[in-house]
Amino acid sequence: MCGICGVVGHKPATPIIFEALRRLEYRGYDSAGIAVLNDSGDLERRRAAGKLDNLGAVLGEAPLTGITGIGHTRWATHGAPTTNNAHPHTTDRVAVVHNGIIENFAELKAELIEVGHRFASDTDTETIVHLVDHYLQQGLLPKEAAFKTISRLEGAYALALIFKDHDGLLIGAKHGAPLGVGYGEGETFLGSDSLALAPLASRISYLEDGDWCVLTPEGATLYNAQGEEITRTVHNVAFMAGQVGKDGYRHYMEKELHEHPVAIGQTLQRITDPAAKKIALPALPFDAASVPRLTISACGSAFYAGMVGRYWLESLARLPVDIDVASELRYRDLPLADDGVALFISQSGETADTLGVLRRLKEAGQKIVSVLNVEHSTMGRESDLVLGMVAGPEISVASTKAFTAQLSVLAALSIEFARSRGTIDSQREESLTSSLLDLPSRAAEALTRGDAIRDLARIVAEARDVLYLGRGICTPIAHEGALKLKEISYIHAEAYPAGELKHGPISLIDRTVPVVAIAPSGILFDKTASNLQEAKARGARILAFTDSKGAKQLEGIAEHIVVMPDVDPFVIPILYAIPVQMLAYEVALLKGTDVDQPRNLAKSVTVE
Repeated sequence: MCGICGVVGHKPATPIIFEALRRLEYRGYDSAGIAVLNDSGDLERRRAAGKLDNLGAVLGEAPLTGITGIGHTRWATHGAPTTNNAHPHTTDRVAVVHNGIIENFAELKAELIEVGHRFASDTDTETIVHLVDHYLQQGLLPKEAAFKTISRLEGAYALALIFKDHDGLLIGAKHGAPLGVGYGEGETFLGSDSLALAPLASRISYLEDGDWCVLTPEGATLYNAQGEEITRTVHNVAFMAGQVGKDGYRHYMEKELHEHPVAIGQTLQRITDPAAKKIALPALPFDAASVPRLTISACGSAFYAGMVGRYWLESLARLPVDIDVASELRYRDLPLADDGVALFISQSGETADTLGVLRRLKEAGQKIVSVLNVEHSTMGRESDLVLGMVAGPEISVASTKAFTAQLSVLAALSIEFARSRGTIDSQREESLTSSLLDLPSRAAEALTRGDAIRDLARIVAEARDVLYLGRGICTPIAHEGALKLKEISYIHAEAYPAGELKHGPISLIDRTVPVVAIAPSGILFDKTASNLQEAKARGARILAFTDSKGAKQLEGIAEHIVVMPDVDPFVIPILYAIPVQMLAYEVALLKGTDVDQPRNLAKSVTVE
């Protein structure tokens, strides 16, 4: 959940670390801090609660000089988001930054207090620094003290350590949280992900669980949990620095909303043959025609993408599909089919619960397919097949373009399964693929509906509660709209299948509760319109997303209608995701909330 970085080299460390933290701020922004080894060999640190700009102000008043350093952006788990709990945590001899949760910290802390250590924070992380310090006091060298400490930690962690009087030395370790090593010319880096590292070093190796590493300006030596020297693949990582700027937009979310057409187009370019109007996925590591059952799991918006994928796979390919959120599936005793396939969806590829389910189902003999935006992530490395989307870095906490890119991949995968299983013919494959290839231009057209969406936003912004309704394959898009509204505007919103309205939710409806309907004309429209009429009769203000045909039929029922481009029903979920996300953004603007970094949330949830 937090972001960490470190550097050993020949240039001033603080500006390098601060800029890396800026790229990592999406991972945590409750507090931030930097520690360096100064010219005298002593440890110095600066910390600040709140956003990274607060740390910038502290550094402006009291600069840090040194060429070896570590930095951290925090999303609070143990201890309130205060300066005192901010990382790095230090003693006179060692400083540490940490992402994750140390499950046995209470036991270790009690042991350390017994031998005279005094703690200054409420965090589990401070236990690490005191344990390393304890072993240093016993005469162990930094590398030995770090290894002995790491071997005693239980839980999930990625951490970085620097030591008094050891300039040019940085030690890192990983277990259950992402950590990579970046290689430069006369400098070496640690970072939570490639977004932090790629501008600094084009070559990156990713640690695996149990790995730890010793970094010097000349390079890195990697070890496994037994202390044996190992090697890990070094990847060349392409990066475009402009992708992490706002490019004149007010917020990253606004920029990323406008990148939907590009994200969809780039993703489809990789997985289709436009000339032949065919799907062109990588070779599947199983026989799609004989797969008995597919299990899908994900978290948040990615789970709603999986719900859409289930509709496609069941209706097109006639493939039985189970789906559950990863935090639940991880602890269910799920009967699994022999020769079954498990499909996981994640923007970061580091989501802790999703990764936990992946490992469990892989151990149970399922073939693993992952839909990822970061292909070299932990999930990517542990999958049998990665279907990569090309959404580019997504900085705003609320996922936007990654969601439509995920849907684009799932649509292509559904067509591939259907073709392999003989449930569609070549003509139908070409028709479905054509509808996908037409999506970037239709997505660009959807982005022009801003004025109509702002009309809806003015009504929603005044509400305390909002209902989102959908039918069939549009129901997950209703869930996505409700989630986005909750995430960034802090308005309570719930999504329901429209047919469930009479089974309870209709009792909530009065003039103060807007009803947002995802109601294209081709998907059970008459039934949805009937449900909306029932809500209107009880005073609801109906706000609808539909097409030109549906708009005519909803006149007199809906107070405001956003008319969407006419498209094949197959791609409606992808297209209609865009305006519901735009609605949440416009409401958040009216509410004055922090759009890119909403309270209590972080981008990559790497702890349970």
